[in-house]
Parts: sequence; C-alpha cells; structure tokens
Amino acid sequence: MLSELKTPRITKDSPETPGRGMLIVVSSPSGGGKGTLIDRVLKTVPGVGLSISYTTRAPRGIEQNGREYFFVDRETFDAMIERGEFLEWADVYGHLYGTSAVHVSRQLESGQDIILEIDVQGAASIREKIADGVSIFILPPCFELLRERLVARNTDSPADLEKRLGGAAAEVGHYKHFQYVILNDDINRASQQLAAVIYAERARRERQEIWLRKALADFIDLP
Repeated sequence: MLSELKTPRITKDSPETPGRGMLIVVSSPSGGGKGTLIDRVLKTVPGVGLSISYTTRAPRGIEQNGREYFFVDRETFDAMIERGEFLEWADVYGHLYGTSAVHVSRQLESGQDIILEIDVQGAASIREKIADGVSIFILPPCFELLRERLVARNTDSPADLEKRLGGAAAEVGHYKHFQYVILNDDINRASQQLAAVIYAERARRERQEIWLRKALADFIDLP
C-alpha cells in the first residue's frame, strides 16, 4: 500500500530556488546493497547528506535510533500521517516507512544534496512530486546473490525472508522507471558510478543557471 500526502514546501510545480540542493532517490530490492553504496558515497562525495526515514519496524542488529532510522511505534507513525508530516510513506512487507517533509525541505534549502534511501513505492511518489529529483536504481547481478545477501545479514525471520525474496522480481521490474541503473556486481565500481552520477547531475546546465548568468555576464559586456 502506498499513500501520498501533498506538502507545501516541495512540489512538482515549485520553481527552482537558487542554491537549492539536489534530491537523489536511491532504490533497490531488499539486499540489493544500496545502503553499502550510499555509505561509501557519503564518505567520499562532499556536500551530500542522508535523509533518515521513520519506520515502525524494530531495529536490526546494531542499528541505532536516529542513525539508520527513527524507530517509532504504529500510533506515533499514524499521528504523523494525520498531521501531514511525510513527503511520502509506504507499507513495505507489513512495516511502515516515511520521509519527513520538513527535514528534507530544510536540508535542500540549505544547499545540501540529499539522498533518500527508499523502496520503489516511495520512489514513485517522489517522482510525482519533485520534477528535478534524480532517481537511481541499484540492480543486484542475479537472484541467487540477492538471496545470499539477505541470508547473510541474518536480520529477518524465515517468513519475512521469503516475503522479501518473493517481492524481489516485482521490485526489479521497476528499474525502467528510474533515470539511472547501476549494476551492483562490484562494490568499488558501483560506488564510483553512484558518485559519478551525482557529480554529473551537479554539472547539468539547468542546475547551475543562476551561477552561469553571473559568469556569462562578464563575457556579454566584453567589446
């Protein structure tokens, strides 16, 4: 189930703001390795931050509240929905996940580029609302490797593991809706490619229009 809530600060029709950061949506099936690639990018690419989502699921392993996620109960999450606090939220295998609209808006307006690590449902919602967002799908090289990764992390019950594996094919089919697809068969190459996409998007003309006008003004005034 996916629910979308309109927000006043970030919409598809909002004009670009000078100095506004770039929103980068990164999705993959569970076990696709997006978290590992994002961690590497955060350590190597300056000016990039991670939006921390809210979730009703319990922490896994060494996860900490406020680091990987904000862990809340269902009652708290439902209240946030009612107050319209989420840019997007989704029910993923029985657990709710949501992105804070205010948190993302503040970071973007400060000029920081923000990565959203979200599922394909959330990515679809963001594409509807934010015209200049960048969407990247992380594709595992094969189903068997995906299974091995999910089993190795040892964080899901057998029933949850089967749910995730069962939904993987449908999630992978969403790759065609993303602007970029990165094959995660080698962590070094894939993380470098993710960083390269961010740098390339930063160099797009339309993202630099305000600064280009200032630079080009000197040339226009030349005799």
